[in-house]
Amino acid sequence: MSRYTGPRARVSRRLGTNIWGTNGENIAMEKRPYPPGEHGRTRRRGNVSEYLLQLQEKQKARFAYGMTEKQFRNLYEEANRRQGVTGENLLRYCEQRLDNVVYRAGWAATRPQARQFVTHGHIEVNGRRVNVPSYRVRKGDVVRLREKSRQMLVIQWNMDTLGRPAAPWLDTADGGQEVTVRELPLREHIDVPVREQLIVELYSK
Repeated sequence: MSRYTGPRARVSRRLGTNIWGTNGENIAMEKRPYPPGEHGRTRRRGNVSEYLLQLQEKQKARFAYGMTEKQFRNLYEEANRRQGVTGENLLRYCEQRLDNVVYRAGWAATRPQARQFVTHGHIEVNGRRVNVPSYRVRKGDVVRLREKSRQMLVIQWNMDTLGRPAAPWLDTADGGQEVTVRELPLREHIDVPVREQLIVELYSK
């Protein structure tokens, strides 16, 4: 399983938004509100090409959900084959990833942390342990923290201190330590700041 392990603040500064949702990215963007690199401060933003805008939107979504280029491209191709709006299908598939569900349930502070919880075997789906972050949940699936994992301090801290409510398409139970996929996420439920139509235009070329 491959994942991005480079400097996160540089990516957020380049794309102009907090990708991973960490405080360090906010601090870096406040101190240096311009793209990274030797010419970042003097780079002209007025003459931005259409291709650059499309590429940036794709990178925002790909980094936010923690996918490689190949994974993201394959997900787009599947979304394009399905009925409905391709861009919305793509974001819906991203939201259905198990690591994102763990994040949306409020058990993890960030998606990378949620990915770690999944790979370390702390999550069960329909009573079976699943350690694949890209596992796609379906309507009616029950996702829960394993019994031994519920006492982890980091999970308790995330739930008590962050207090982030579960996504509207998830029903919580068992004191918030279990969620059921009530319905597949709608576009209005997805708050990732991405213009998905630009991603579709990029891949459609």
